[in-house]
Amino acid sequence: MFSVSALGELLIDFTDAGTSEGGQQLFERNAGGAPANVLVALQKLGHRTAFLGKVGDDMHGAFLRATLEANGIDTTGLISDPDAFTTLAFVALSANGEREFSFARKPGADTRITADELARDVIGDSRVFHVGSLSLTDEPARSATLAALDAAREAGCVLSYDPNYRANLWPSVDAAVAQMRSVVGRMDLMKLSDEECELLTGEKDPRAAADALLGAGPKVVAVTLGAGGAYVACADGGREVAGFPAEAVDATGAGDSFWGGFLAGFCESGLAPADVTADDAAGFARLGNAVASLCVRRRGAIPAMPEREQVMELLGA
Repeated sequence: MFSVSALGELLIDFTDAGTSEGGQQLFERNAGGAPANVLVALQKLGHRTAFLGKVGDDMHGAFLRATLEANGIDTTGLISDPDAFTTLAFVALSANGEREFSFARKPGADTRITADELARDVIGDSRVFHVGSLSLTDEPARSATLAALDAAREAGCVLSYDPNYRANLWPSVDAAVAQMRSVVGRMDLMKLSDEECELLTGEKDPRAAADALLGAGPKVVAVTLGAGGAYVACADGGREVAGFPAEAVDATGAGDSFWGGFLAGFCESGLAPADVTADDAAGFARLGNAVASLCVRRRGAIPAMPEREQVMELLGA
């Protein structure tokens, strides 16, 4: 059985890599895509995972498939499409490691997966099924995502969601808000950043936003606070969990690595979402904070995911 399977975007992050001798900006090819990043973090922590999605039948798609397989992720549900190009994201970095994205996705292969192409047996063989919101931006991927969530619920999976807002992939803020909020009520576990609180709930304060989300369906909510760590909440109450100090080189994948660590802690607990206490959730978040702290110290997302031994050393375990 898979600890976690995920559906969504698998793409190339071309990350700012300085300038050439001729003074031209250089970009470094890194495998990325939020759901895939989460799975790699989980694999590094010792959990069996599977990815569902679509890439182009091109050099970038082949590289991405090889990257997932090299990291031990099951690719039964990954489709190579000869009629669409693999999605590309160009990532410029500021001096403090924060990012600015420019996407080549009109359309990208990740948006072309259909409900009929879903590896439903993989979904059904998963403890947790995870999605983001970028698969909700366009059809047919939107309908495929909703069908996958239906299949996961029917199979008894725990449903996990990270909205991961990217403004330039939506036609408008209103469209993004409508689609991103549309699946909240289906979820058991949910992660968002402090910058996404208002979009998802109308509340800027992480605590108020978490309370609003708990009232909408999810049993456990985590709000990442950047270098400040995370705030977690469930029916039992809320906790703020301090982050680990780190000199950030590249924040790409920070939230995804956190959520991979959090889901690892959840899976290892053996608890049902409704039985998670605030102390339990804080423990999952501490693991997530440790993974994220190590991830941001290196370039890229997938290449920067730490091994379990490194995480345990940071935790003092």
